[in-house]
Amino acid sequence: MSRNLNQEFQDTEDRLYAYDFDYIHRDYMLKALSGYFKPGKVLEMGCYHGEFTKKLGSYFDDITVVEGSSDLIDIARENVGDGVDFILSKFEDLELQTRFDNIFLVHTLEHLSDPQLVLRKIRQWLTDDGRLFIVVPNANAASRQIAVNMGLIDYNAAVTEGEKRHGHVVTYSMDTLEHEALRAGYTVQQRGGILFKPLANFQLDAAHKSGVIDKDFFEACYKLGMKYPDLTASVFVVCAA
Repeated sequence: MSRNLNQEFQDTEDRLYAYDFDYIHRDYMLKALSGYFKPGKVLEMGCYHGEFTKKLGSYFDDITVVEGSSDLIDIARENVGDGVDFILSKFEDLELQTRFDNIFLVHTLEHLSDPQLVLRKIRQWLTDDGRLFIVVPNANAASRQIAVNMGLIDYNAAVTEGEKRHGHVVTYSMDTLEHEALRAGYTVQQRGGILFKPLANFQLDAAHKSGVIDKDFFEACYKLGMKYPDLTASVFVVCAA
């Protein structure tokens, strides 16, 4: 079935595509990943509104973004300003001649109908010592396991109806994410989790807005996530071709 990528990122009545927590989370993604960045060219695959793109601009001068939604490219281009090249294309159809030192799939792999096809194509676009950074929502996040035990989600790795409407195809855990990368021929150089997650996104938003939790709380969750990566909001792998 043909997918409408301009529709999948729209908010629904019962679920936002991006919560305030997601924007806080991005800062901790960079904190976790930046130590593995290579100098040089960047390819970001999937950009949403360009917030992560803008943050990458603090580290890199040469950024190319590939996005399958024309609406999102319009929004992201306005948010990031000049200096970023945008390509409108589905990843499966993409052909590139340039090679990149850093390629980012941040909360994107779970949207792909054929992740192996895309991952194998990406290997051709990495420089010899380049790195692929994959970050995905974590099936085993503490908040998700609580929801399973409350009967709200069938099992940890289930794709909920809300996630399906937003284009999710699979829900990864650390082991299945690493397996996906290994199947595509990558060497996994680093793996980990980002932000211990005790509550659902909407609950974290409500607690943060009311002042019940603050930056110190998220800093503590980041530290706890390093101890218990399987219980974090997102899991990641850093890969070499």
